[in-house]
Amino acid sequence: MSMVAAPSPAPVASAPNSFRITFAPLSLEEVYALADDPANGAVVVMSGMVRNQTDGFPVVALEYQAYEPMALAVFRQIADQIRQTWPEATRVVIHHRTGKLAVGEISVLVAVGCPHRAEAFAACQFAIDTLKHNAPIWKKEWYQGPDGTLSSTWVSIGACEVDDAQHNG
Repeated sequence: MSMVAAPSPAPVASAPNSFRITFAPLSLEEVYALADDPANGAVVVMSGMVRNQTDGFPVVALEYQAYEPMALAVFRQIADQIRQTWPEATRVVIHHRTGKLAVGEISVLVAVGCPHRAEAFAACQFAIDTLKHNAPIWKKEWYQGPDGTLSSTWVSIGACEVDDAQHNG
């Protein structure tokens, strides 16, 4: 009597990273689910959104453009650096919008899953800070001046972050 072992089920493919540049609205629920893993003790999600003012001028909208192939390469580099610094990180998710966004809309979502919260917080902060300084993504600020006229200015996200640091101390 010969015994033939039943074939074992194929392993489920893991998706430890998810990177996206899209015109479509971003989903907190989707990004959280993509960062979730049974090994996680923490998932930290950073949600960047369009605020209603810049330098005291009312913001009407922000418009984002990206050089997508290079931006996605920067996202992959960020994930690689996270895994070098925090090797237990299970998932890295970076999604960024392009196009014109209204006040309150989410422009970027970054999520990192790790076994421990301290590493998840640190890795998530590293990811968004590095993205803002290294990714070829630009935003055009649409705002109303003191006289009510509509104005716009293209700024690098990295340059904008430096300005924010200077204004917020």
